[in-house]
Amino acid sequence: MIKLEKDFRRRDVMNDSEHITNKRVKTVVGALLLLWLVLVLILGADDAFSRGPGAPPLAILAGVLTPILVFLIAFWTVGPFRDFLMSIDLPVVAGIQAWRFAGLGFIALYAYGVLPGLFAWPAGLGDMAIGVTAPLVIYALRRRPAFATSALFWVWNLFGMLDLVVAVTLGGLSAMLGIGISAEITTFPMGTIPLVLIPAFLVPLFLMLHIASLLQARRLVTAGKGVCSWTEPTLRCEPLEAMHRA
Repeated sequence: MIKLEKDFRRRDVMNDSEHITNKRVKTVVGALLLLWLVLVLILGADDAFSRGPGAPPLAILAGVLTPILVFLIAFWTVGPFRDFLMSIDLPVVAGIQAWRFAGLGFIALYAYGVLPGLFAWPAGLGDMAIGVTAPLVIYALRRRPAFATSALFWVWNLFGMLDLVVAVTLGGLSAMLGIGISAEITTFPMGTIPLVLIPAFLVPLFLMLHIASLLQARRLVTAGKGVCSWTEPTLRCEPLEAMHRA
């Protein structure tokens, strides 16, 4: 009896410690996201991302790749951050991706002669496809938590990443080669405030969320197929072998 009480106390202490650590990680992540946003706004206001037609958009490319590189390094080297990502609420992540329906704005800017169709149509339609299907993904995750281990969940996330990569690539080509409605209409406006927030903040953020979802899905698949359920805010899957042993 005394041993059981000690075990319960030890578990309570460990749970409290994990809760405090997770709360600190959330605070640090939130602060870094805010700092990143402010930095992009300051650099954008100073035209640091702006380059003339025909010039390689190296500044925007750095704005896309640098946060992702930092994210991956932090995942592989910082244990608390990795644990935080592995416990992230997948329906919430999918809900954030729903905002990509705003990709309709790219098509509107094309219609008004602000952005070239080469960039606006693929980027806009791809984002809208992810935004429209995000509620379906949320519903599937809530109704059948094991959906996170399914091939369809992987396809949805990979398509979302491909859409972002294609958009950045086409935007860069349009800026360099001057491909658009005319020589004057290229993706140059994407390097200025407020549109620069899309490639320098939102695109890498959406990519990070897709990567985090796939990393968590891979962990669940590696754990083995079994019965999955939500233990808020984490999706847990118990392998069938473990359930039989229990």
